Amino acid sequence: MEQKPKPYMNPYLAGFLLGMVLLASFFITGRGLGASGAAKSVVIESIGRISPEYAQKHPFYASFFATGDGRPMKNWLVYLTLGVLGGAFFSGFMSGRAGLKIDKGPRISVSTRLIMAAAGGFLFGLGSQFGRGCTSGAALSGMATLSTAGFLTMIAIFGTGYVIAYFFRKLWIS
Repeated sequence: MEQKPKPYMNPYLAGFLLGMVLLASFFITGRGLGASGAAKSVVIESIGRISPEYAQKHPFYASFFATGDGRPMKNWLVYLTLGVLGGAFFSGFMSGRAGLKIDKGPRISVSTRLIMAAAGGFLFGLGSQFGRGCTSGAALSGMATLSTAGFLTMIAIFGTGYVIAYFFRKLWIS
């Protein structure tokens, strides 16, 4: 018997709860949220495992291995991201939405959708490193501290998305 998916959470309640998580993060850790740092830790740890000599000689990578316990994967953002992934899977199973599915519009193939998603993810990840943070780190946490950069980052992210969506909307409309 197939389970009928439960309705989505009220977006205002979800936004309030996200704000409470951000407040708890500041209170417990003294820092805001951020996910791009976890991806950077995975890359740095991978380079350190594949080529430890290179990682020790390169000033950028060496700085990550020289501080604290010397393991980038022990960064608290890695645990935060693992918790987010675990919570997402738990939520999906509890609401009857767990499963593999590729959302796409009627005018785009699955392979094109996957290539475009990978390219967009790569560009956003690259941009988050140039901008010194992602949506959650630079924008949400920055706005919570009333940082001008946080507000500008949020405007840039959503403004760019709004402009770019105009050119890709026909792929999603029937």
